[in-house]
Amino acid sequence: MAALLVTYDLNSPGQKHAKVLEKIKSFGGWARLSESSYAITTSLTPSQVYSQFENLIDANDTIWIITLKKPYSGFGSKNIIDWLDNSLTY
Repeated sequence: MAALLVTYDLNSPGQKHAKVLEKIKSFGGWARLSESSYAITTSLTPSQVYSQFENLIDANDTIWIITLKKPYSGFGSKNIIDWLDNSLTY
């Protein structure tokens, strides 16, 4: 399974934050990296994942689906570091 970064900004009040988060969590393996950045594990390609969000975003929003690989560098909670260590490959 691949690890992907899902990062987004919904730029107008009343956007579908709950639905976007629900979709992110539907992939099973996920970790919250920051307020609107999540890592997920999936067998889908970035394009296939993106297509599942298309109906949840508007023209003024942004969303990126990016493949994550080791090595990585950052600072966060031990739970997130453990998740990344176990989910990312080289």
